[in-house]
Amino acid sequence: VQLVESGGGVVQTGGSLRLSCAASGRTFSSYGMGWFRQAPGKEREFVAAINWSGSSTWYADSVKGRFTISRDNAKTTVYLQMNSLKPEDTAVYYCAARPTLYYSDSSYDYDYWGQGTQVTVSS
Repeated sequence: VQLVESGGGVVQTGGSLRLSCAASGRTFSSYGMGWFRQAPGKEREFVAAINWSGSSTWYADSVKGRFTISRDNAKTTVYLQMNSLKPEDTAVYYCAARPTLYYSDSSYDYDYWGQGTQVTVSS
């Protein structure tokens, strides 16, 4: 599975961005998907995850109520809608896939990663 993120950029505090992660392969609909982020000098952290059908999602407390993860299996794409952005959301955002039906909030459970897309929130 190859993953390609897009949609990052520079936005002011309170603004919105939507990240996309396009996946190759015919088995996308059987993969759990996640978004992680890594700020300079910090470890990679969990942001959000979604199960194979999109019926179940999970969020880090820091983004709950502001971010929404979704997927379109017909388009083999997962999205991260980010609203009410804060400077502390600044990071490189990575899409990840695991070949099981269910999600995980641990980066160790994901086998495939995208190259990342930069999100910068200015104050």
